[in-house]
Amino acid sequence: MNRVAIWKLGLVCMLLLIGSARAFAQTNQAQNKPNIILCMSDDQGWQDVSYNGLKKIKTTTLDAIAANGIRFNRFYGQPVCSPCRASVMTGRHPNRIGVFNPGSPFREQEYTLAQALRSAGYTTGHFGKWHLNGVSGPGKVIAESDPLGPRKLGFDESFSVSNYFETNWTFGHNGEPEKVEGDGSDAIVAQSLKFIQQAVDKKQPVFAVVWFGSPHVPSKPMPEDLKAAGGSGYYGEILAMDRAIGTLRDGIRKMGIADNTLLVFCSDNGATSQNQTGPNGKLRGHKGEVWEGGIRVPGVMEWPAKIKKPVVTEMPAGVVDIFPTIVDCLGIKPPHPVPIDGVSLMPLIEGKMSERPRPIGFWQHKGNAKEMKTDSGPSAWSDNRYKLNKTEAGKYELYDLIADIGETKDLAADHPDVVNKMKADLEIWLQSVIQSYKGADYINH
Repeated sequence: MNRVAIWKLGLVCMLLLIGSARAFAQTNQAQNKPNIILCMSDDQGWQDVSYNGLKKIKTTTLDAIAANGIRFNRFYGQPVCSPCRASVMTGRHPNRIGVFNPGSPFREQEYTLAQALRSAGYTTGHFGKWHLNGVSGPGKVIAESDPLGPRKLGFDESFSVSNYFETNWTFGHNGEPEKVEGDGSDAIVAQSLKFIQQAVDKKQPVFAVVWFGSPHVPSKPMPEDLKAAGGSGYYGEILAMDRAIGTLRDGIRKMGIADNTLLVFCSDNGATSQNQTGPNGKLRGHKGEVWEGGIRVPGVMEWPAKIKKPVVTEMPAGVVDIFPTIVDCLGIKPPHPVPIDGVSLMPLIEGKMSERPRPIGFWQHKGNAKEMKTDSGPSAWSDNRYKLNKTEAGKYELYDLIADIGETKDLAADHPDVVNKMKADLEIWLQSVIQSYKGADYINH
């Protein structure tokens, strides 16, 4: 072999080695970055999981996640659905964004979790209920041109509808109608697993948001699930959703990615029932209120690579913490810092946190948004022990959530110092939210 041939052979070998090194680096990078899957139910009460006392059915999958990861006894959504989803996407209270009610539109100026993860090399997909594009009523196909659709707000793939869905539903697959026979929960999980498998094949880290339409009314499960739930459509849909989450969980195990996958499940708000022995258990209130029954929801988290032993925590946490936890984990710096209402739960995941560093604020704004004031609707300020409720009538009530989960005994007269401190902090926070709503957080304000 002459020198030229040897040189060419050496060059080919070098290029092959460089290519192999790059491929290895990409694979290693994808393996090191956790896959992230966020699941959310729709109107599922705090007590509507077996690990919280549900007897009518067995939520086998959710119980397994709770037994293998972190079970939050005090996990919080928002009073209603669209606001909760806005908080997940931003880590901010929904009133900052003007998402006050079901069907309120999101703001294009906001920086979403999907955009953040896509900037970090993730492939991103949304499956199921969206409810951030200002469309009310049963779930409809979201047009590809919709400026507030998933594909415009950071998601590469979308198998979504505007709101809740039932069986035999038509979803929008990247804007194109696609009807699926059978249970809606099974349908969105099946599509999410296809998406995840494609990402795994390409050695890409994956971000999948799987938002169920169950057990939201009209609660029409498949006949076999209705029968298994003793004739209850509500519990039949929870059974089907729990089974679908089991399919998702089994699927990522078969793909070999479960160990380094952060899986989070919660409900968006409390159940609609006012029966104190029903879906919200001992909690006072229901969907649409800032009492515990309206905002405290089932919440569990699984990540075998990081959460080595099961944990049951009484530390308050919620949907506002999802964004800051994930960007903290990945070291992502948002392009334009804005007020974030959540905190990173990475210290909790790493076993270094037992108390929340600052309270969580809640506010069910009512009335004219243009005249938004701190007394327009009930609000609350909740720390590791106490919760200050500011009622719609402007009265301040104090509850010890450790001793009194049902908010039955007002302690305001017994602890005026606690009330005054929490009242001052709540008012400062409410004013901050109003300033955000008026656009103070945006560069071109």
